[in-house]
Amino acid sequence: MVFKPVESAQARRRAITGAHLVPLVRSGAQFENGVLVERSEVDVA
Repeated sequence: MVFKPVESAQARRRAITGAHLVPLVRSGAQFENGVLVERSEVDVA
């Protein structure tokens, strides 16, 4: 009873392609539309 649903789920499962970005996310890095946003120091007068 379980074999067919599990087999079907495996066929649709996506591979994680951004595993190397996990440490950045955990450290608090900001991403916008999937792109890393670099923090810039701007002097506001």
